Amino acid sequence: MTVPTIANAEAGIRHVFVRDMVLTASIGIYPHEHESRQRVRINIDLGIADETGQAGVPVGPDEISRVVDYEKIANRARSIVVTGHTRLVETLAERIAASCLANVRVLSARVRVEKLDIFADAVSAGVEIERRR
Repeated sequence: MTVPTIANAEAGIRHVFVRDMVLTASIGIYPHEHESRQRVRINIDLGIADETGQAGVPVGPDEISRVVDYEKIANRARSIVVTGHTRLVETLAERIAASCLANVRVLSARVRVEKLDIFADAVSAGVEIERRR
């Protein structure tokens, strides 16, 4: 799968991502989906306001506090997935995108949520959304 880049030097946007995170979720509209968890794959792509100086040289110290931490993004997504039952993959994607946009440095969030074990003849089925500030 090729994901279009959302990094843009002219616009001063950095691309931070979490790729192919596979979790088990209580998700779905059917009664049997309430009874057992199922695998979902989540991809998160964020457009971040980039802090660069001349010739793209980073501004500031080499410290995690000055960037958007992808570990925190992944942990928030994990937390959302394990909290209760979600009926729709669309709702799960919206919740994850909203949690990403809660960080003021995040300008856009593209979230893909795929159910992996739905159809015998397909790798996955799901949704991809993009939300902007």
